[in-house]
Amino acid sequence: MTRAPLAPYPALRPRRLRQAPWIRSLVRETTLSPSDLIWSMVVHDGPEDFINVPSMPGVQRLSVREAAKAAVRARALGIPAIAVFPHIDGAKKDAHGSEAANPDGLIAQAVKAMKDAAPEVGIMCDVALDPFTDHGHDGLVDRGRILNDATIERLVEQGLMQARAGADILAPSDMMDGRVGALRTALEGAGLQDVMIMSYAAKYASAFYGPYRDAIGSGKLGTGSIDNPGDKKTYQMDPGNTDEALREVALDIAEGADMVMVKPGMPYLDIVRRVVEAFALPTFAFQVSGEYAMIMAAAGNGWIDEERAILESLGAFKRAGAAGVITYFAERAAGMLGA
Repeated sequence: MTRAPLAPYPALRPRRLRQAPWIRSLVRETTLSPSDLIWSMVVHDGPEDFINVPSMPGVQRLSVREAAKAAVRARALGIPAIAVFPHIDGAKKDAHGSEAANPDGLIAQAVKAMKDAAPEVGIMCDVALDPFTDHGHDGLVDRGRILNDATIERLVEQGLMQARAGADILAPSDMMDGRVGALRTALEGAGLQDVMIMSYAAKYASAFYGPYRDAIGSGKLGTGSIDNPGDKKTYQMDPGNTDEALREVALDIAEGADMVMVKPGMPYLDIVRRVVEAFALPTFAFQVSGEYAMIMAAAGNGWIDEERAILESLGAFKRAGAAGVITYFAERAAGMLGA
């Protein structure tokens, strides 16, 4: 890119381009709109329409009925897609995450209800076992080891169920090696070749997931015992690594991912930028629960301007090159952007 030569002051006064709202808008390099947002939404299988999530002020678990209504609101606000996550009755959980592939289960019901209510809104489903296992891990566990290949078999069953229920995008978040290729092969074999895959290609073992585990009820990992590992560091990425993220993304693209994701979002904007520049594939960032909770906690104490912080944080993802952002702020931000 050829850049204009810089003239010395007073010939060049950069403040001239900041002096009024109309000129700031006209020369703005990065813009944010509702079409950049994917609404991260938690559904539950209880009788209540809404259940507040204590660690995420303003976020509620929704019943299937309310999720369908939310899809209609998303359409009206111009939000193109919803990412749905389940909170199920603990009695339905087991070591194998059996409920994950239930064609009559919560996710199947929610997807069908939302697509019936607002078919124009895309529905993205999380492919992972952690909301359905009694140990809280994304995969099957045997004597302290997460079983990669056995987990993939369960993930394929789960993903096919979601696709048959009407999901438009499968989003494997488990970080098992080879799961994108297995899902793509299964979808092709089942005649579901139009179902897209957005892989959690670079998902880090982060401290920012705590409120989400509260929201879906999977917060009780083990204590490092032989039966139940105490963390997810053997399958989620080391926060110190960047080149590894590029290798992970390259593998998922080769296996058939249509889009890729970096998670968490703001602490990993450098990874977003590197992925965008390296692969020129639609790349998304997930503004995770901990990021949401920090903004809301600071705003609740009067330390920051809540609405400005929401939009500024979302704009950072676009500035880094992300095609869009998965966020719990989607409904609220879309309302502000449309005002």
